[in-house]
Amino acid sequence: MGEKIKEKAVHKKKRITGTAALLGIIVLVYLIFYILEPTRFGSPRSVFILFQQSLIYSIAGCGCYFIIAMGLFDFSLGANIILSALIGCKLSSAYGYAGLILGCLLMGAVIGAVNGALYLKFRIPSIIVTVGLMMIYECIGVFMAGDTTNKLKPEIKLLGQAPYNLYVALIAFLAAVILLYGTKMGVYVRAIGRNELMARNMGVDTDRYKFLGFLLCGIFAGITGMLTISYTSTMIPVQGMSSMARNFQPIMGCFVGLAFKKYINPVFSIIAAEFMISMIVSGVMTNGLDSTLQDCIIGMILLIIVIIMAGEERRSHAAVK
Repeated sequence: MGEKIKEKAVHKKKRITGTAALLGIIVLVYLIFYILEPTRFGSPRSVFILFQQSLIYSIAGCGCYFIIAMGLFDFSLGANIILSALIGCKLSSAYGYAGLILGCLLMGAVIGAVNGALYLKFRIPSIIVTVGLMMIYECIGVFMAGDTTNKLKPEIKLLGQAPYNLYVALIAFLAAVILLYGTKMGVYVRAIGRNELMARNMGVDTDRYKFLGFLLCGIFAGITGMLTISYTSTMIPVQGMSSMARNFQPIMGCFVGLAFKKYINPVFSIIAAEFMISMIVSGVMTNGLDSTLQDCIIGMILLIIVIIMAGEERRSHAAVK
């Protein structure tokens, strides 16, 4: 009985420490850039705009979590976002909001299903499969749309504005939380991530849940594409692996979610991390600093977070013993 009480106390302390560490880093980032440029950075309005922008990346990050937590990667994420947005944009011209929503979601789901099916079929690393597929999806986007800019009609841009974009994001985050903590999907994702062989020996159909992970990642990418084109109103097809630029921020947020998963709900961690990254990008721009600095800063912060959490984990184990 005493051991259980001790474990609960340690777990509670870990949650408090993890939450405080993440929020503290966000506040520190905000204060640094606000002090450097108080007239151009950090106003309530600009912070709210940054938060709305970060929500788009947060949704993609939540989708990535379903596969990255199992040790897999999807480097076609950016191409999926672009192609889903292009399909939704084209269908919206004929079917309005129904075409936009269904087009983005269905395209995202199809790409996710193709990724999962080919990964399981050929049994080669997910990075190799999705990099190859990324180039194919980019080509499809270019052939379908050409080099022209695809523009959403003004009367169909409502989902890119508050409060409607917040509603969409909230639905996506609630779905992610329910899937991770209220269904077998979440249980088996964690089990496969911890030890796939053990999970398989316990009767878990690991191939099925890997496929579902890719499918969910694709659906969340479709939602991201829908909000992206609703917010910017345009989408330009790219090629030459240029879509990989859209992978960076969601995956970085997902890594933070993994680092904090024992302390905080990963969905909350991803949202917080994406907001922090958006602040860094904006802070670098408003201060007129070299844009390459933002990657260095984000990388340093990620390393600091991992080091802090690893140290706390060691201290927690020592306290339990």
